[in-house]
Amino acid sequence: MLERFLDRTEFENYDDFKQNYALNIPEHFNFAYDIVDGWAQQDENKPALVWCDDDGNEKRYSFGDVSRLSNKVANMLKSKGIEKGDAVMLMLKQRPEVWFMMVGLHKLGAVCIPATFQLTPKDIIYRCNAAEIKMICAVDDDEMLGHIEQSLQECPTLKSVGVVGKNIPAWAFDLRNALSEADENWTRAYQNENDDPMLIYFSSGTTGMPKMILHDFTYPLGHIVTAKYWQKVEDGGLHLTVADSGWAKFGWGKIYGQWICGAVIVAYDTEKFDPHKMLETIDRLKLTTFCAPPTIYRFLIKEDMSGCDFSTIRHAGIAGEPLNPEVYNRFLEMTGLAVTEGFGQSETSVLIANFGWDPIKPGSTGKPSPLYDVDIVDEDGNSCEDGIVGSIVVKNTDKKHPTGLFKKYYKDKEATERCWQDGVYNTGDTAWRDAEGYFWFVGRNDDVIKCSGYRIGPFEVESALLTHPCVLECAVTAVPDPVRGQVVKATVVLARGYEQSDALRKELQTHVKNVTAPYKYPRVVEFVEELPKTVSGKIRRIQIRTEDADKA
Repeated sequence: MLERFLDRTEFENYDDFKQNYALNIPEHFNFAYDIVDGWAQQDENKPALVWCDDDGNEKRYSFGDVSRLSNKVANMLKSKGIEKGDAVMLMLKQRPEVWFMMVGLHKLGAVCIPATFQLTPKDIIYRCNAAEIKMICAVDDDEMLGHIEQSLQECPTLKSVGVVGKNIPAWAFDLRNALSEADENWTRAYQNENDDPMLIYFSSGTTGMPKMILHDFTYPLGHIVTAKYWQKVEDGGLHLTVADSGWAKFGWGKIYGQWICGAVIVAYDTEKFDPHKMLETIDRLKLTTFCAPPTIYRFLIKEDMSGCDFSTIRHAGIAGEPLNPEVYNRFLEMTGLAVTEGFGQSETSVLIANFGWDPIKPGSTGKPSPLYDVDIVDEDGNSCEDGIVGSIVVKNTDKKHPTGLFKKYYKDKEATERCWQDGVYNTGDTAWRDAEGYFWFVGRNDDVIKCSGYRIGPFEVESALLTHPCVLECAVTAVPDPVRGQVVKATVVLARGYEQSDALRKELQTHVKNVTAPYKYPRVVEFVEELPKTVSGKIRRIQIRTEDADKA
């Protein structure tokens, strides 16, 4: 399958990869027809999806199954009045229907909008009205259905709600029943253009209302680099990326690049993360490749992993936030797996990663993808010298729009122009580059702490804290200070067996002074039961800063 889209699939080294990776995009590319139906035509029994949960339930689907079921989706959607260009929001957690719905939406030419199950009525109303959503498909979660019901009267474009499960409200239709009754024969009704709208992600909304990130039909091809060259998925191998279907990491790790490469996707459908049960699942399934956010690794290394067989896993990756060196080293020691970091956004495919040709430097994000002209620039847009922190940008997008990079913030010209000027897309993230071309992530522009003239990245202080055995998780933020402008605050979740005390607080402060530059130590240390996070597992430092400001 890859040979259809690449001049070459193998490269001798990173420089060869960076200079000679060439993506061939056919006209009217459509992931549903060209990839899913393409695999089914080659071998309808080729494994595509393994669904499982923490109770030991398991279902397996072939590409032939996905092709037929997505045909049913397209026919069902058409019967409900959904047409090309209409928006459909999916709140399906990791039920198998997520995959069938996404592929069916692509066949129909409708716009897929993945959404987290944690949306409140306010969130649902905002999304429905901003994107003019015609249909919502959700699981039969009581709280979620309650939130949708509360939203109905304020969503004038919303015509129907489909529900997966046993508890179907009177105001919704039974999605599984509708699919079972739909015709499995579907004829491609039109040839989409490559730049037609295919997918909209709503940004996390950590500042202001969420923006609509618009991707076109070529977006899946951008994830060949993500899946094959960073995650190292294999044709026929089982790949697990830990991600809810409402998160852009789902598109990164659970459908597009993986199925293009012929990998078997694992749908690990769990209501609440339990590190012990995840280890049992990993051991039972015998994975080939694995990818998870840092939070997962931080919890796993605190468990007894001796009973879990990691020998079948050939590659482990991480994305969402940087992986602290201490966690990297502990996981390597316990499993023999060197975790390879990757960086990108909902707006992109993988931008920077450890691609495997060069040695891993723990704490480094790696080197740029060949799809993007990545640089680090100062406030005036000039390239930074090695060792200088600046903004991560993608250059020359006006000369050639990189496959995988979003088209624009939908219906928001002002937001698009703020981050995208003169062919340069500014990610809003900061990093520095070393003399060997490795990138070192610092943080979001808003997260950098300015204390007594120093610029302190939260990641480096968190990394120092995590080398102390009492720290399970931590978040470093700034709090205002009349003398220094800002000082460093550490919000800490303690590991099992430790209790908070003034003595432990001072011990952590001294520990940071000894591990890293003394001026970076946290002058304020707060112990908490858990950290605020997005559904994707990213720490919401902005929430900590806001709560601290409210207390002041």
